[in-house]
Amino acid sequence: MSETSFVVEPGKQEIVVTRLFNAPRDLVFKTYLDPKLRSEWWGPRNLTTNVEKMEARPGGVWRIVQRDPEGNEFAFHGVYHDVVPPERIIETFEWEGMPGHVNFNTATLEEIDGKTRVTNRIVFQSVEDRDGMLQSGMHEGMEEGFERFEELLQRLQKRMAA
Repeated sequence: MSETSFVVEPGKQEIVVTRLFNAPRDLVFKTYLDPKLRSEWWGPRNLTTNVEKMEARPGGVWRIVQRDPEGNEFAFHGVYHDVVPPERIIETFEWEGMPGHVNFNTATLEEIDGKTRVTNRIVFQSVEDRDGMLQSGMHEGMEEGFERFEELLQRLQKRMAA
């Protein structure tokens, strides 16, 4: 499996997250935006994920609720600003536990020799918001989610080949 790269520059309001997935770009894009598949990979393994809404089109909204083993809920939502299959997804992201702290995400998908490099450029409203997100465990949560994403891509490719 590939490693995830996190670029966090001092004093900047952004984080750039990059990972190479061993799957074609069309499949990566579909898996990224399919609500049924999203619930299988988004976030840490110890949480269950329910995609309540995912309208993957400009102006469409999304909402995801996660639950931990004790029943605590963590909800997130956003708005899609642009969706260009299979190249780019631009959306906002807000954790409902801290309303008003919205970040702006641009995910670009680049096919390289049958694999797909996904680059997420996440822009925060302030350096403090960015640092707070990092301190909340974002790095570990994204890394684990991408590991699950890679595993799901492998299972889907095996099914398609059978």
